[in-house]
Amino acid sequence: MAQLRQDFQAFVERDAVILIVGPEDADSFSYHWKQQKYPFIGLPDPTNKVADRYGQEVKLLKAGRMPALLVIDKQGRILFVHYGSSMRDIVPNKQLLDLLDRLNNQETDSPEVT
Repeated sequence: MAQLRQDFQAFVERDAVILIVGPEDADSFSYHWKQQKYPFIGLPDPTNKVADRYGQEVKLLKAGRMPALLVIDKQGRILFVHYGSSMRDIVPNKQLLDLLDRLNNQETDSPEVT
């Protein structure tokens, strides 16, 4: 999340909304959010309903939920998916910003899955 915060304004300039889904209950999640002063939207998901809906894996031996990143357009279509295999497997901001630039400049019919 620190990585996304670094380039937050660049995402805003591309008309992107960042939504972080976390496994904590609402009180814990809210406390953490305020402590870190994240500029993006946070959604507590203690029952994993959102994580399950979008296929985010949980690996108890690897610190819980694995990273998952989805780019969803305004019509609700998933245009890009990346499921991380470890907590370090995170898409670099430059790659995301380049993808958003391409998507903002052309229509796409098929999702890109990595």
